[in-house]
Amino acid sequence: MRYTLALHGGAGTLLPEVITPAERKEFTQALDDALKTVLELLKKGSSAVETVVHTVAKLEDCPLFNAGRGSVFSHDGRHEMDAAVMNGADRKAGAVASVSGVKNPVILARTIMEHCPHVFLSGAGAEEFARLHEIDFESEKWFYTRHRYHQWQVAKADNALLLDHTPDDVKYGTVGAVALDVHGQLAAATSTGGLTNKKFGRIGDTPLIGCGTYADDLVAVSCTGWGEFFIRTVAAHQVAMRHRLGETLQSACHSVIDDIEVLGGDGGLIAVNVRGEISMPFNTPGMYRAAGGSHIESFVKIFNEKKP
Repeated sequence: MRYTLALHGGAGTLLPEVITPAERKEFTQALDDALKTVLELLKKGSSAVETVVHTVAKLEDCPLFNAGRGSVFSHDGRHEMDAAVMNGADRKAGAVASVSGVKNPVILARTIMEHCPHVFLSGAGAEEFARLHEIDFESEKWFYTRHRYHQWQVAKADNALLLDHTPDDVKYGTVGAVALDVHGQLAAATSTGGLTNKKFGRIGDTPLIGCGTYADDLVAVSCTGWGEFFIRTVAAHQVAMRHRLGETLQSACHSVIDDIEVLGGDGGLIAVNVRGEISMPFNTPGMYRAAGGSHIESFVKIFNEKKP
């Protein structure tokens, strides 16, 4: 039986001529480590849900990416994180928004999916639910990175709202994963720290089922980029519906990203279908991404190197 894993660490990167060899190696190594570790689990029979949650949690623990430990600072100096998980087999989903201190928001999202009558929890209520279910928390020190702090200070001085994937940023990204397991089931998971210096409790597309994250019995999708545009286009669900109505996976995915670009947005997405085919389009200079499986030679890429 086929199995496939695709993951991303965010769309929008430094230009190829600007990123240093050391930076490139650091990011590609982090993605490669996650890919190799989880592919072994998938090969041995790990479910699609277990696979995507494990992958995203591993990326959340890496300070390179804007999720979990590497999350950006909001306007008031907090780390407000969002995440979602969806099981394609039964379309159950769990999502969380604006939580602080939760070590792995994606694990909380899965716990909501499996042990809560609701799909979407936020803020203090979500944190209370996390404590009731003994989800791990970490101190503010765990989430602090010098670069993110500096980025926040610059944004405050300029009264600016910075995307996590702007060209002047060295570290990027919403993280996500999609998987097809050996049982023929699909799942998707996405996690983010949002936008630097964000105000008013802003929530992007990541935890919104059908916008930044979606899975059914045909396809699983995880998005990254300027969230407002992925919300307005219901991007992840649009991919699934286009594919269900007869478009190839490649056509469906590229059409959605093209639509977002027409509206003025940027970003990318990763998708896998029940046949194990993958698509990873983006309209930014690059997207941190990796994939592998029973019929796909494993790869890790940043820029437009023969993209699928």
